[in-house]
Amino acid sequence: MGPRLLRRALVAVAMTATLAGCVQQAPPAPAVIRTTPPPWDAPRDGVAYFELAGVPASRLDDRSNQRVLTLAINLDGADVPLVPWIGIDRPRALQAPAHTHDDSGTVWLEGAGAADVTLGQFFTLWGVRFDGRCLGAACGDLTVQADGRPVADPAALRLWDATDVQIRVSSGG
Repeated sequence: MGPRLLRRALVAVAMTATLAGCVQQAPPAPAVIRTTPPPWDAPRDGVAYFELAGVPASRLDDRSNQRVLTLAINLDGADVPLVPWIGIDRPRALQAPAHTHDDSGTVWLEGAGAADVTLGQFFTLWGVRFDGRCLGAACGDLTVQADGRPVADPAALRLWDATDVQIRVSSGG
């Protein structure tokens, strides 16, 4: 390679490195808790939802403290599937301690904070209103069972303590 060609190659590499260093990832959009009927997609930029839920973020490949549970939702007699990527921030390759990979109904507990995350925090990660009376737009008779037992305070249910969670909402509408 001649000196002229070498100089051009070095200039191209330097320019590419400079431009790559100037490009910044857009900040995440603010978290929005939806009070709408399903379906509910998973937020793409999860970081704002992690912060709102008060849970730590881990690298997407963090498999420490791994445990899974099944979560089923029935709203006015119709099943509401979980969706992929709840609790996952895809642009930044981060995960919340409770998240989904697919629509199978499996919730993965992994990484920092996995043993402490609650059902209420999970719905915050999903961006869906969940309290003692409402799920999304449906408000009325909300019941939660963990491993076949009724849960008195559904939002406070520690997911680590359950293997099967059933949520039923009858809005009466």
